Amino acid sequence: MSTHFNNAKPVRADRMKAWRYIFAGFSASLIGIGLARFAYTPLIPPLIQAHWFAAADVVYLGAANLAGYLVGALLGRPIAGRLSNPHTLRLMTLLVTLSFLACAFPLSVAWFFSWRLISGVAGGSIMVLVAATILPHMPGNRKGLASGAIFLGIGVGIAASGTLVPVLLNLGLRQTWIGLALLSALLTVASWFAWPPVEHRISLDVPQPPVHVASNHNKHLKLFYAQYALMAVGLVPAMVFLVDYISRGLGAGERIASLFWVLYGVGAIFGPPAYGFLADRLGGQRAFRLLLSIQILALAVLGSSSNYTLIGIVTVIIGTFPPGIVPLALARIHELIPHQVQRQNAAWGHATTMFALFQALAGYTYSAILNASGANHRLLFLLAAGALAFAVTIDLTAANPTNVFHKRRREVS
Repeated sequence: MSTHFNNAKPVRADRMKAWRYIFAGFSASLIGIGLARFAYTPLIPPLIQAHWFAAADVVYLGAANLAGYLVGALLGRPIAGRLSNPHTLRLMTLLVTLSFLACAFPLSVAWFFSWRLISGVAGGSIMVLVAATILPHMPGNRKGLASGAIFLGIGVGIAASGTLVPVLLNLGLRQTWIGLALLSALLTVASWFAWPPVEHRISLDVPQPPVHVASNHNKHLKLFYAQYALMAVGLVPAMVFLVDYISRGLGAGERIASLFWVLYGVGAIFGPPAYGFLADRLGGQRAFRLLLSIQILALAVLGSSSNYTLIGIVTVIIGTFPPGIVPLALARIHELIPHQVQRQNAAWGHATTMFALFQALAGYTYSAILNASGANHRLLFLLAAGALAFAVTIDLTAANPTNVFHKRRREVS
């Protein structure tokens, strides 16, 4: 009996540590991506109405965070190489908090742009580092669920952008930025001592896979990077233009459009844990095929239907995608590079960089298409569905390249 209780204590202690680490990761993703990026969307009209900046400058300032995210994806690991992962993550949450406070004082366009850029750098760094810092402390059969819990912060941030920000705006625009800074500061302080201890340097002298195995892994990794880039292209239209589509494209007005953004946020909350669960149960590749297929259908409905009920349903489904694919992508990388932590972390950094690059490029490209097409939002959603369909095609073709080759040979003969 006593032995049973003695064994139970370390198990409970390990579980408490795991949840503490997950809380730290959840807080970082909520601060650095959920709030720093998505809270800006509902602030665009008030920034213009309050004459803080010209309308063109407000759009330009919105792009600053995406540009910074790309920089952070590139610099996150080098910075952590000097400071350690936990110290870097603490620093990034502090920088986001300072950026919120600085944005409460619109001293100039350059000032505002710089702090929005810094918040993006912090978000990109957090995305690259947070999973690599926490997942090694999680059981192997729960890594998908754990990463889903970590990146749930993104979904909560999206939901908060549609609920909390409008409430804060009743107090005033400056007070809204200060309120976001206070929330960020509270989460930073609460998670400060929840991070894992500073990791020891991992020896580079680890067993390397055979050359032919490594070559095969590299080929599949490159295909995965291409798929992940296409997913970034596929998620941008709904993420950026959904509110405008409901408001102007369907003529429903801003109030109804804001309700659809809340539905998008509801989906975003459920996305990470649901996708992480499916990654554990089905594996990364099979889960990707299933979920991409569902997203293609949802985007096709969004691009062709005018029924508000149907659009509301697919909005929730589409909302699961931006934060949900993060734990799914991590699971896929762990499948492609098993038991090699350093290579997994490097691959995740490359994947995040590709995602950030194509997300930024897609944002500008879709904006140009929208203007050139006379505000044809439906075209953007159908193009997004096409990008995801291409990602599925790449995966299916790569899975059976020899079968396709032999089939063609038989047809020729």
